Amino acid sequence: MTNTSSVPQHSAEIETSPSDKVVLGWTHTARFLTTASELVHLPASELPEIAFVGRSNAGKSTAINTLAQQKRLAFASKTPGRTQHINLFELGPKDAANAWFADLPGYGYAAVAKAAKLRWQKVMADYLAVRRSLSGVVLMVDSRLGLTDLDKQLLEFVEPRVRSGEVKLLVLLTKADKLNRKDADAALFGTRAYMKQLETEASDITVTLFSALKKLGVAKVAQTLHAWVQAARVVTEAEFAAAASSAAAAAAVVDETTEPGAAPTLPAA
Repeated sequence: MTNTSSVPQHSAEIETSPSDKVVLGWTHTARFLTTASELVHLPASELPEIAFVGRSNAGKSTAINTLAQQKRLAFASKTPGRTQHINLFELGPKDAANAWFADLPGYGYAAVAKAAKLRWQKVMADYLAVRRSLSGVVLMVDSRLGLTDLDKQLLEFVEPRVRSGEVKLLVLLTKADKLNRKDADAALFGTRAYMKQLETEASDITVTLFSALKKLGVAKVAQTLHAWVQAARVVTEAEFAAAASSAAAAAAVVDETTEPGAAPTLPAA
């Protein structure tokens, strides 16, 4: 379902949510981990992974750097479309990381060769569709332009996982400082209206204004991403507990059907 309110719905959320200082301190721990030009070269992980995607001039790298309060964590090229790798960053304590950020190449820059565009379209489509550790996607959209055809095409790649609730979605309307209040409200309304077609009872979709220059929405985004990671960790722990319980039950069955001192054997075909 689309989250359209910045005010918590329940008092319990107010009491248990970490402070802005805490979540911004968490995003500040982001550090470079590795880079890959192909999906198969990305390391596997059980940690929740959040992908940042968007057009080449939507302010993606600047937004990541602003969230992390670091000037050059994500490389902001002066030539849009130059970055052609998936860059991974880890967050949390250095000896016990608890999440990864994935900075995907920007798309839609006209000067990039057609072959390169097609190759990266395939890489991004596969990443969004099958990356097992993917927990959330942050889509950067220039608030002055709104969702473009390329943005909508990218959403199609991840739509099944968003609709099922497997992957959460946050749409950042960047460069919001360039808009007056009326235009900002119109950008929000239009984007939220489009997102309604992705909504289900299980989905988690949020649209918010963002400005790296004015720091608009920075703490709110950090809160959202931190909550995603915490939710993913709870699910992972529950799955681990269920797997451990199943393994214990299976072992108990083997114990009951095996004579003392005898080695367990497979049943005859």
